[in-house]
Amino acid sequence: MRKLGVGVLGVGEMGRRHAENLRRLVPQAQLVAIADVNAARARSAAEELEIENSYGSLEAMLECKGLDAVVIATPDKLHATAVKTVAAAGKDMLCEKPLALTLPDAVELLSAVSKAGVRLQVGFMRRYDPAYLAAMKRIENGEIGVPVIFKSIGRDKDGPPLSAYKPNLGGMLFYTNSIHDFDLARWLMQDEVSEVHAYATVVIRPELTEFGDVVAGVVNLKFDQGAIGNIESHSQAVYGYDVRTEVVGSKGSVLIGSFHQTPTTFLSNHSSTQPIAEHFLTTFADAYVAEIQDFVDAILKDRPPRVSGEDGLKALAIAVAAENSHLQEKAMKVSAVGSAAAS
Repeated sequence: MRKLGVGVLGVGEMGRRHAENLRRLVPQAQLVAIADVNAARARSAAEELEIENSYGSLEAMLECKGLDAVVIATPDKLHATAVKTVAAAGKDMLCEKPLALTLPDAVELLSAVSKAGVRLQVGFMRRYDPAYLAAMKRIENGEIGVPVIFKSIGRDKDGPPLSAYKPNLGGMLFYTNSIHDFDLARWLMQDEVSEVHAYATVVIRPELTEFGDVVAGVVNLKFDQGAIGNIESHSQAVYGYDVRTEVVGSKGSVLIGSFHQTPTTFLSNHSSTQPIAEHFLTTFADAYVAEIQDFVDAILKDRPPRVSGEDGLKALAIAVAAENSHLQEKAMKVSAVGSAAAS
């Protein structure tokens, strides 16, 4: 059976996991190359994964013989340029979220992908997580009735070091963390977000103000069909990696990631009354494997990716509206093709 030749661009934490999964856990794929702006890091990763080809640039990797597709795992700011470069080379791709950091950039890259006739999948891996898939099945079967309220919590254990903010290569919290929840809101509610009102704080990390970022944010949502929602994101919860989502409907509720019933739940960085995950790569290990397997299968079978560039664009539009709401201190309408406008 033919294998899909895949290269990974960027071998930081996320790119390294994609490379490992492709090399060891996806039989239909062959990891043929690794590229990173740090050529030594690319070479080291290639040696550890026992592949021959490593490069110091995307352009060089695109010349690699046997390369059919690319996984883009660079810093956020570089996604749009990488997508357009890969599209121009006629290669299919999986791009980590966010698709871009501005709506015009996202629209432009989607146009480039369309004109090139290649496929683009966006890395919203939670759609592949077994618990989220089980919840979606119950929602689609009508078991909770008409969705009324969406609630989602996303808390990282340890905030990034200050050095991670200084190059200004990533988006703010709404683009790096909350965007997963924005995508879940659209997907699980089977509806589009029409308006957001965001609040954010730097109360425990005021130095982030210098970089235009925040340590925590809350975004209230309105949906087209009348439902409402709330998303909380926190980059420095200290007690663990904590992701929970709930959809409340007219007949019941489905909750993903809840704790077992106890009189009191206490969570801290020293001791907790409930076991809790340490890191997103542990919590969503199976999801990342399923995601890359589905990407490879889509390319080999010549079918559209399950998570499209349009999904990436719409989640980005919510993130843009949330940032504008935070900056302007008022509710903002969400637009999928232009800038957010005040409500």
